[in-house]
Amino acid sequence: MAIENWHKKHAQSLTAGQRAADVLRNAMGSWPFIGGFLLVMAVWAAVNSLALAHGSWDPYPYILLNLFLSMLAGLQGAILLISAKRQDTISAAMAQHDFDTNVAAKQEIDRLIQLSEQHRQMMAELNELVQNLSLGRYPSPTKAADAVLQPAPGLSE
Repeated sequence: MAIENWHKKHAQSLTAGQRAADVLRNAMGSWPFIGGFLLVMAVWAAVNSLALAHGSWDPYPYILLNLFLSMLAGLQGAILLISAKRQDTISAAMAQHDFDTNVAAKQEIDRLIQLSEQHRQMMAELNELVQNLSLGRYPSPTKAADAVLQPAPGLSE
Protein backbone atom coordinates (compact mmCIF):
# COMPACT_ATOMS: atom_id res chain seq x y z
CA MET A 1 0.00 0.00 0.00
CA ALA A 2 1.51 3.33 -1.04
CA ILE A 3 1.37 6.06 1.56
CA GLU A 4 0.46 9.42 0.07
CA ASN A 5 2.47 12.41 1.22
CA TRP A 6 -0.11 14.84 2.65
CA HIS A 7 2.14 17.83 1.92
CA LYS A 8 2.26 17.05 -1.81
CA LYS A 9 -1.50 16.54 -1.80
CA HIS A 10 -1.95 19.91 -0.09
CA ALA A 11 0.41 21.64 -2.54
CA GLN A 12 -1.65 20.33 -5.46
CA SER A 13 -4.82 21.86 -3.98
CA LEU A 14 -3.42 25.42 -3.88
CA THR A 15 -5.01 28.18 -5.92
CA ALA A 16 -3.00 30.26 -8.39
CA GLY A 17 -3.04 33.20 -5.95
CA GLN A 18 -1.70 31.06 -3.12
CA ARG A 19 1.08 29.73 -5.33
CA ALA A 20 1.94 33.29 -6.44
CA ALA A 21 2.08 34.46 -2.81
CA ASP A 22 4.46 31.61 -1.99
CA VAL A 23 6.70 32.42 -4.97
CA LEU A 24 6.80 36.13 -4.08
CA ARG A 25 7.47 35.40 -0.41
CA ASN A 26 10.30 33.05 -1.28
CA ALA A 27 11.74 35.53 -3.79
CA MET A 28 11.52 38.59 -1.52
CA GLY A 29 13.06 36.69 1.37
CA SER A 30 16.21 35.81 -0.53
CA TRP A 31 19.70 37.26 -0.93
CA PRO A 32 19.36 37.63 -4.72
CA PHE A 33 16.32 39.88 -4.15
CA ILE A 34 18.24 42.01 -1.64
CA GLY A 35 21.22 42.26 -4.00
CA GLY A 36 19.02 43.12 -6.98
CA PHE A 37 17.08 45.66 -4.92
CA LEU A 38 20.28 47.43 -3.81
CA LEU A 39 21.59 47.36 -7.39
CA VAL A 40 18.39 48.96 -8.75
CA MET A 41 18.55 51.66 -6.05
CA ALA A 42 22.20 52.41 -6.86
CA VAL A 43 21.56 52.53 -10.62
CA TRP A 44 18.51 54.78 -10.10
CA ALA A 45 20.50 57.19 -7.94
CA ALA A 46 23.52 57.17 -10.29
CA VAL A 47 21.50 57.69 -13.47
CA ASN A 48 19.46 60.49 -11.89
CA SER A 49 22.53 62.19 -10.41
CA LEU A 50 24.46 62.02 -13.70
CA ALA A 51 21.46 63.14 -15.69
CA LEU A 52 20.78 65.97 -13.23
CA ALA A 53 22.80 68.33 -15.41
CA HIS A 54 20.55 67.51 -18.35
CA GLY A 55 17.25 67.61 -16.43
CA SER A 56 16.63 64.21 -14.85
CA TRP A 57 13.13 62.74 -14.63
CA ASP A 58 13.42 62.33 -10.83
CA PRO A 59 15.70 65.00 -9.37
CA TYR A 60 17.19 64.66 -5.90
CA PRO A 61 15.62 63.78 -3.28
CA TYR A 62 14.16 61.20 -5.71
CA ILE A 63 10.46 61.69 -4.98
CA LEU A 64 9.38 59.20 -7.67
CA LEU A 65 11.75 56.59 -6.24
CA ASN A 66 10.27 57.19 -2.77
CA LEU A 67 6.79 56.63 -4.23
CA PHE A 68 7.87 53.33 -5.78
CA LEU A 69 9.51 52.23 -2.53
CA SER A 70 6.36 53.07 -0.57
CA MET A 71 4.27 51.02 -2.99
CA LEU A 72 6.75 48.15 -2.73
CA ALA A 73 6.57 48.28 1.07
CA GLY A 74 2.77 48.19 0.92
CA LEU A 75 2.83 45.17 -1.38
CA GLN A 76 5.42 43.42 0.76
CA GLY A 77 3.22 43.86 3.83
CA ALA A 78 0.23 42.34 2.04
CA ILE A 79 2.30 39.48 0.63
CA LEU A 80 3.77 38.74 4.05
CA LEU A 81 0.28 38.66 5.58
CA ILE A 82 -0.94 36.28 2.88
CA SER A 83 2.14 34.16 3.47
CA ALA A 84 1.57 34.15 7.24
CA LYS A 85 -2.03 32.99 6.73
CA ARG A 86 -0.81 30.24 4.44
CA GLN A 87 1.83 29.19 6.96
CA ASP A 88 -0.88 29.01 9.64
CA THR A 89 -2.89 26.73 7.36
CA ILE A 90 0.15 24.53 6.75
CA SER A 91 0.91 24.40 10.48
CA ALA A 92 -2.69 23.43 11.24
CA ALA A 93 -2.57 20.69 8.61
CA MET A 94 0.72 19.40 10.05
CA ALA A 95 -0.72 19.43 13.58
CA GLN A 96 -3.80 17.50 12.40
CA HIS A 97 -1.57 14.99 10.61
CA ASP A 98 0.53 14.56 13.76
CA PHE A 99 -2.62 14.10 15.86
CA ASP A 100 -4.03 11.50 13.44
CA THR A 101 -0.70 9.67 13.45
CA ASN A 102 -0.59 9.70 17.26
CA VAL A 103 -4.15 8.37 17.52
CA ALA A 104 -3.39 5.57 15.05
CA ALA A 105 -0.17 4.73 16.92
CA LYS A 106 -2.02 4.63 20.25
CA GLN A 107 -4.61 2.26 18.80
CA GLU A 108 -1.85 0.01 17.48
CA ILE A 109 -0.01 0.12 20.83
CA ASP A 110 -3.24 -0.75 22.68
CA ARG A 111 -3.79 -3.68 20.31
CA LEU A 112 -0.22 -4.89 20.86
CA ILE A 113 -0.62 -4.57 24.64
CA GLN A 114 -3.81 -6.65 24.44
CA LEU A 115 -2.01 -9.31 22.36
CA SER A 116 0.90 -9.27 24.77
CA GLU A 117 -1.48 -9.81 27.70
CA GLN A 118 -3.09 -12.73 25.87
CA HIS A 119 0.34 -14.24 25.22
CA ARG A 120 1.28 -13.76 28.88
CA GLN A 121 -1.90 -15.57 29.99
CA MET A 122 -1.31 -18.42 27.54
CA MET A 123 2.28 -18.79 28.74
CA ALA A 124 1.10 -18.88 32.36
CA GLU A 125 -1.44 -21.60 31.50
CA LEU A 126 1.21 -23.58 29.63
CA ASN A 127 3.63 -23.30 32.56
CA GLU A 128 0.89 -24.47 34.92
CA LEU A 129 0.14 -27.45 32.69
CA VAL A 130 3.83 -28.36 32.45
CA GLN A 131 4.19 -28.15 36.25
CA ASN A 132 1.08 -30.26 36.83
CA LEU A 133 2.27 -32.85 34.33
CA SER A 134 5.70 -33.00 35.95
CA LEU A 135 4.10 -33.46 39.41
CA GLY A 136 1.85 -36.22 38.11
CA ARG A 137 -1.39 -34.41 38.73
CA TYR A 138 -2.60 -35.17 35.25
CA PRO A 139 -2.05 -38.38 33.33
CA SER A 140 0.55 -38.09 30.66
CA PRO A 141 -0.84 -37.30 27.23
CA THR A 142 0.04 -40.77 25.90
CA LYS A 143 -1.69 -42.55 28.83
CA ALA A 144 -4.74 -40.35 28.43
CA ALA A 145 -4.89 -41.12 24.72
CA ASP A 146 -4.52 -44.88 25.40
CA ALA A 147 -7.36 -44.76 27.95
CA VAL A 148 -9.64 -43.11 25.43
CA LEU A 149 -8.81 -45.73 22.82
CA GLN A 150 -9.47 -48.74 25.17
CA PRO A 151 -12.96 -50.24 24.98
CA ALA A 152 -15.15 -49.70 28.00
CA PRO A 153 -15.32 -52.62 30.51
CA GLY A 154 -18.04 -55.11 29.76
CA LEU A 155 -18.05 -54.44 26.06
CA SER A 156 -16.63 -56.98 23.75
CA GLU A 157 -16.09 -56.92 20.09
